[in-house]
Amino acid sequence: MIAVLWSVAAGPPAVPAEAAPPHPAPPTADGQGLRALFGSENRSIRTRQRVVAVTFNAAWNDAGLDSVLRALARRHAPATFFLTGDFADRYPEVVKRLATSGYGLGNHSYSHPCFDDLTAAGRSREVRAADRALRAAGAGRALTPFFRFPYSDTTPGWIGEVNALGFADIEFTTDTNGWVGTEGGMTVDRAVRRALDALRPGAILQLHVGAAEGRTDVIDARALPGILDAITARGYRVIDLRSLLKR
Repeated sequence: MIAVLWSVAAGPPAVPAEAAPPHPAPPTADGQGLRALFGSENRSIRTRQRVVAVTFNAAWNDAGLDSVLRALARRHAPATFFLTGDFADRYPEVVKRLATSGYGLGNHSYSHPCFDDLTAAGRSREVRAADRALRAAGAGRALTPFFRFPYSDTTPGWIGEVNALGFADIEFTTDTNGWVGTEGGMTVDRAVRRALDALRPGAILQLHVGAAEGRTDVIDARALPGILDAITARGYRVIDLRSLLKR
């Protein structure tokens, strides 16, 4: 187990530095690791070791899933998938497949709304509904106490609300932007380059499973092999975010 400290990285809107524990203890099995993440917008893992975490969001469909899982399995790479509750309701077989394959599952709200448009009660309902949907779909022990805000739009107050529900906010160092698609000017090479440009000890990479309505090309699925191979070639190792909750 690596010794880690979580940091608040730059991102709109930023969480005030005083909201984060200045020197949280390494995560432990008794839950101290989880509580050390509370009060913070966690966009990276502070460590000197050459380790990174690979994460995926899923809200649209499962179009790129087979390719993603093949690439991960061939390289024995762990990953965490942040699913919306709506996705879990529509694709319970995907939830079970990810869980039985050994990947961690995180909460990405139920319907992926703009949280700024919701009341505190509405935000709570989104988080709780997603949790129920993931559990009903068979997430089981693969379910993590990790939450990722829709659009990565956070405020200190919203983070506090999520923490009160038992979840730590886990965001990302960089997004490959593969979700934009070729219509938005993205290519596989550009997605790979965005990931590698952010490569540093403790980086958290965000990719996406599926494609928005009307699109079938999942750039992140095609970019993943190149990203994983380059991570290894540069002397980095992919770690499971769940390891941060253990001794």
